Amino acid sequence: MTTAAAPPPGGLTPAGAAHALYLARRDGRRVPSALLQPASRGEAYAIQDATLAAIGPVGGWKVSALAPGHEPTCAPLPAEGLLPDGARLQGPAWRLRGIEAEIGFQLGTDLPPRAAPYTLADLARAVESVLPVIEIVETRLADWFGADAHAQLADLLSHGALVLGRRQPFAPAWFDLRRAEAALHFDGQTVAHTVGEHPSPDAGALLVWLANHCAARGAGLKAGQIVTSGSCTGMLFASAGTAVRVEIGELATVVVSF
Repeated sequence: MTTAAAPPPGGLTPAGAAHALYLARRDGRRVPSALLQPASRGEAYAIQDATLAAIGPVGGWKVSALAPGHEPTCAPLPAEGLLPDGARLQGPAWRLRGIEAEIGFQLGTDLPPRAAPYTLADLARAVESVLPVIEIVETRLADWFGADAHAQLADLLSHGALVLGRRQPFAPAWFDLRRAEAALHFDGQTVAHTVGEHPSPDAGALLVWLANHCAARGAGLKAGQIVTSGSCTGMLFASAGTAVRVEIGELATVVVSF
């Protein structure tokens, strides 16, 4: 049975909640979601920032929305969790093994905080390359299925790792995911094949929102960071020992195994 991490000194401040999440990540343990209790998205984002201060540098971001017109949510991705194509993930850290096929965008220039809001044209100039990615969904929450949205947001939106495929030069057409075709395979069997089923297919709008959100948080986006834009295939769970392969349009294949 998984042992929940003990509450840190200082209680439910963002720093205390982040400390509990950091220890859970480091030690392979789980935290009751009631320990976090962020009352708002703002508090959840503060916990994210404090968590990354403990883990290490930010290597990228995830951003998504439930549907067009809904406010997106986002989370910073630890640089240590950005993994090469063909990664093999084993051990107690990989319990859920939630798999999402996504399209990533790598920035070629910084987008620092500034007075004027960022626009779609700014993002089109800033993005350098596009690549297929596999997000591995994991949790530090002992009661993940019943945890509220703010607790999951505080836990980096249940991010475990991001496996990176081969980059290719960016073209603005990649901001439109309405016709994006994606296939997800487990051990050679096709478990998902979608065309245009991304829940919020205007990736450009997601990245514009993220750039302005990060500027308001005081850090901005950085050159070299990878922004992943939400799943094209929903989330499916892989068993231990599974070989996973993702194909998205004309992008290169990307694989991971457990």
